[in-house]
Amino acid sequence: MNQPQLTINNSNENLCKIIHQSISESPKKRITFAEYMDLVLYHPQYGYYASYPVNIGKQGDFLTSSHWSADFGELLAEQFVQMWDIFQRPHNFTLVEMGAGKGILAEQILGYLKQNYLDFFQTIEYLIIEKSEVLKEEQKQRLHSYKVRWCDWDEISHSSITGCLFSNELVDAFPVHKIIIENQELLEVYVSSDSDGKFIEISGETSTPRIAEYFNLVGIDLLAFPDVEGYQTEVNLQALDWINTVASKLQNGYLLTIDYGYQAPRYYNPTRRQGTLQCYYQHHRNNDLYWNIGRQDITAHVDFTALEKQGILSGLENLGFTQQALFLMALGLGDRLNELSNNQGFSIQEVLRRREVLHSLIDPMGLGNFGVLVQSKGLSEEEKKQVLKGLSMPPMV
Repeated sequence: MNQPQLTINNSNENLCKIIHQSISESPKKRITFAEYMDLVLYHPQYGYYASYPVNIGKQGDFLTSSHWSADFGELLAEQFVQMWDIFQRPHNFTLVEMGAGKGILAEQILGYLKQNYLDFFQTIEYLIIEKSEVLKEEQKQRLHSYKVRWCDWDEISHSSITGCLFSNELVDAFPVHKIIIENQELLEVYVSSDSDGKFIEISGETSTPRIAEYFNLVGIDLLAFPDVEGYQTEVNLQALDWINTVASKLQNGYLLTIDYGYQAPRYYNPTRRQGTLQCYYQHHRNNDLYWNIGRQDITAHVDFTALEKQGILSGLENLGFTQQALFLMALGLGDRLNELSNNQGFSIQEVLRRREVLHSLIDPMGLGNFGVLVQSKGLSEEEKKQVLKGLSMPPMV
C-alpha cells in the first residue's frame, strides 16, 4: 500500500516512545490501528483524553451540542421525563451518562429537572461512566452541588438498571480497526516503524475473525464493490462490545445514542474510498493520523446498523433511528424558535444570537444531521405502544 507522509513533529514524545515500544515488543513488529488509536487517545498518562484538561469546547479542539446552549440538555431532559411517565413514575429511575465530557450536559439536564420537574429530579439516580480521570475531576467540580455518582461498568450489577443509558458523541471516539482491500482480499492496516523511527502503515491479514463477522452482521460485501482495489474503511469492534455491556446492565428501559454517522449502506459506500477517520486540533480538521500524536483528537463515524444489529443479538429492540434535527424539533425546539418571534423583553441582538444558537442544533449540514438511535429492553406491550416524543416526527427520506 502507498505510504503517507507521516511525521511525529509536535507530538508527545513520551507517548511516541511508548507506541514504539509496543510495536517492538509485538511478534511481527506491528500493532493494529485500533491499538495505536487506543494508546493515542486513552493512555492513562499521555493519551489525548488524559493529558489536557481543556480539549473540548471553545478553547479546545471541538464542540458538542451541549456547548452551544443549554437547550440541548433541556430538551433531552424532556425526553427523560416522558420515559419516566411511560414507566408510571417509579421511585427508582436511573440516568446513566456514558462519556460526560466536561459535565456540561449533565449540568444542563439536572439543572432543568430541578427547576421544572422537581418530583422527577428527586427520584432519579444520575450515574456517570467516564474513562478519563482528567475529565472526571472536571465533572466533579462542575457537578458538586448535584447528587451524582461516578462508577465503572463492573460496579453496576447485571440487569439492575431501570431508566435510560445515553451518550452524546461517545462511540465515534472508540478505537477502530483500519481495513484495506488489496488484490481482491480484505486486509488490515497495521502501524509499524521504519528505520528512521517514523510510524508507517503496513497491510496484512486481519487480526481477528471478528472483522469478517462484522461485515456479515451489517450485510456488506466490500469485495463486491466496483473498482474496489485500494478501498479503505474502518470497523468498530469496541462498539459491539459496548452494546453487549450496556444491554447486560439494563433491566427495563432505554439506550439513547447520539453521534455522527450513517447506516451501513451509506457508511460503506463504494465512493467513500478513504473511510471516515479524521482528526481535530483547535477546531481544524485534518487527515494526518500521525501528526500531533496525543495532542489531537481522532474519530471515526459511527455505523448505526452495527449498533442496531448487535443490539438485537444482545436482547435490545430498535425503537427508532432519526436525525438530531427531527429529534429536537419533536421535543420542543420549534416552540422555542417560535417564542423568539414574540420578542418578549429581548433586544434584536439577543434574539438573533438565540436564533442562531437554536438553528445550529438543527443545521442539516452540521449537528442537525447527527444520528439518534433509540433502543429498549424489557418494555411491556403497553409501554411499547407509547411513542417517544423524540421519535414522533417522520424521518426524512
